[in-house]
Amino acid sequence: MADSAADSLSGSAGRSSSARDARSAADLRPVTLERGAVPYAEGSCLVSFGKTRVLCAASVEQGVPGWKKGSGEGWVTAEYAMLPRATKTRVSRERSSVRGRTQEIQRLIGRSVRAMLDDFRFGEFTIKVDCDVLQADGGTRTAAITGASVAVVDAFAWMVQQGHLPVSPVRRRVAAVSVGVIDGEPRLDLDYEEDVRAGVDMNVVMSSEGRFVEVQGTGEHGTFARDELDALLGLAVRGIESLSAAQARVLDQTLSAVRAG
Repeated sequence: MADSAADSLSGSAGRSSSARDARSAADLRPVTLERGAVPYAEGSCLVSFGKTRVLCAASVEQGVPGWKKGSGEGWVTAEYAMLPRATKTRVSRERSSVRGRTQEIQRLIGRSVRAMLDDFRFGEFTIKVDCDVLQADGGTRTAAITGASVAVVDAFAWMVQQGHLPVSPVRRRVAAVSVGVIDGEPRLDLDYEEDVRAGVDMNVVMSSEGRFVEVQGTGEHGTFARDELDALLGLAVRGIESLSAAQARVLDQTLSAVRAG
């Protein structure tokens, strides 16, 4: 178990816009990363992008999926869910089957956190990352990826502390942000009201090395030009650089309590 450590990041001062709560088009929402938010998990982070809040917990389990048994290698996977009142109207729990949107998002999170490693040579262990949306106001998948990365770093650090590994296999962090075109204007880190109005909507995942992990872009209400794509990617890169710096700061903080074995 561990005490929590937190880092917060506020958007820079910029042109006022009531629809964006005084953010400029190039500003992130206020970002908070609370490391160690789940004391029983090997790694965890409560992440907030404005009003969007996602609890990410990374669990270390012995064993791997059947297709990896006997390989000597491990696996990293993710699950994503929304609490019923994470949204303005109640959403039913996904008990018997997982919706297509949920499958898409948890696969994206899984691909993203696996990009933190160069290989899976950490023994036959599985790191399972649970990302539960407590409150949704746009950008839940990008917030989940950003928080999950912190949780995975700490889960592997726990494995080193417990003697399961000589060193952590983590080679880089990942972070993600949404961008979009609203009324002809490229904007960073869309909230829900902007997301539903976006003519172009993109989610961008990058590593702390400055390389792209995944880019998902859609012309929601038409097509978009190359210069619009370049502008959106430029916004995303700058936003993710700020998120990566926030991750580095919170991971540099010392967790005062010694984890229980």
